[in-house]
Amino acid sequence: MAQKPSTPKGTRDFSPQEMLRRKYIFNTIEKVFRTYGFLPLETPAMENLSTLTGKYGEEGDRLIFKVLNSGDWTQGLKLDEIIEETSSAVVKEKEDEKLILFDNSLAGLKDTIRRYLKTRDISEKALRYDLTVPFARYVVQHQNEITFPFKRYQIQPVWRADRPQKGRYREFYQCDADVIGSTSLLNEVDLTSIMVEVFSALGLGVVININHRGVLTALAKLFNAEDRLLEFITVLDKLDKGTIDDVVAEYRNRGFSEKTVNDTSSFLQQIVSLDGDAGDEFDALLRNRFTEAGLSEGIVGLDAVHWIQNIVKKQTKPGLPLPQIYHSLTLARGLDYYTGTIFEVKAAEGTLKSSICGGGRYDDLTGIFGLKNMSGVGISFGADRIYDVLLETEKFPAELGQSTRLLFANFGEAEALHCLKLLRQVRDAGIAAELYPDQVKMAKQFKYADDKGIPFVAIIGENEMKQGIVTVKDMKSGEQKAVKAEELISMIS
Repeated sequence: MAQKPSTPKGTRDFSPQEMLRRKYIFNTIEKVFRTYGFLPLETPAMENLSTLTGKYGEEGDRLIFKVLNSGDWTQGLKLDEIIEETSSAVVKEKEDEKLILFDNSLAGLKDTIRRYLKTRDISEKALRYDLTVPFARYVVQHQNEITFPFKRYQIQPVWRADRPQKGRYREFYQCDADVIGSTSLLNEVDLTSIMVEVFSALGLGVVININHRGVLTALAKLFNAEDRLLEFITVLDKLDKGTIDDVVAEYRNRGFSEKTVNDTSSFLQQIVSLDGDAGDEFDALLRNRFTEAGLSEGIVGLDAVHWIQNIVKKQTKPGLPLPQIYHSLTLARGLDYYTGTIFEVKAAEGTLKSSICGGGRYDDLTGIFGLKNMSGVGISFGADRIYDVLLETEKFPAELGQSTRLLFANFGEAEALHCLKLLRQVRDAGIAAELYPDQVKMAKQFKYADDKGIPFVAIIGENEMKQGIVTVKDMKSGEQKAVKAEELISMIS
């Protein structure tokens, strides 16, 4: 029986029409990146496993796709050593084959092999989880060749061993822009403006949420949870998808003190109706609490968020609506390396509620590779999720499905050779055109044009050749018009 063709779960093929739409997204993002002075960079699909491990938190590390060492890595296993490590091994003979029994079961064998494999490198490489850590590795490796601040953009696929579902894939593209080597908040302003311009160019309404790790750290200290900072803010971040009761229940289940749970619950009840509001009331409530507790990092965070919001809104192009940029107090993002400003963008249209863009500041990501005190900030567009939202909301331009603008019909060898001369001229004028390769019935050639969304068909038979004209059929209206050959290009243009 022939094998049924399929792709691995969480991966997809992309048809020509889908690729045209994806290219539209990539080109739109890349154009904005370039106008802000960012330059392109690419890194390998695989990184050393040690480069990636420990950079994304415990949950992120579990989602890294590891790559087995090439060749037969099992040849390095010394089975004699495994057997010796299991003191209870008993070898029994049965007819002409030997059975090795470990504790009269396979449990001993499995445990021993598991312990043994932990001490051997069966996987030294992994598929990249994101583009930021490889970027940091690149910066350290090439630091003597780089002019700082270094602004780069990168559009490449990444891989995560996640459970596939709508809007979540195991292989997907990210479109990153990062600035490294500067602590100025002007970089955050640029990146926020890039998000505004990209989604404006795509015609997609979005909400941009901003927070700051200083605010989150201050909250953890305010509620006596600073010793479990990451866990505290990870739970807090779940308020976006649940209720206050859900968050409180999880704090309690994770063993936070009853005082921390109750104080956090009371505070969330106060601010939940104001969360996302950039107005004075929300800002004043937070400032008062932080000031009373002497939490200066919280004040610094609030000042940064407020300043970015104001500057970006002042830069909005005349005639365009002000971007929806809100301070989201519970926005945390799970990655361990964010230390300052945090961004997350969600579509204001469609049913997909997941993040379609995000990022933040990382003050010492390169430090793990030996280059200390190199602050950076970056954002990442989730191209696949953006595609899903644009498709659902019908925001893709209709003409994206039209690659070929003009099809030359094929009436035979002589006519085809005549068409090739005109075809060359049309293509040189920048118009996508093709000649139907086979001499078949016109109905079939017209159907080909319809199926591909080709708007015009050039008909050149024996009479047209003698008169030096082209009969052009508009496939949408069905109308036909005879024009001189030299007028063809201006008509199609």
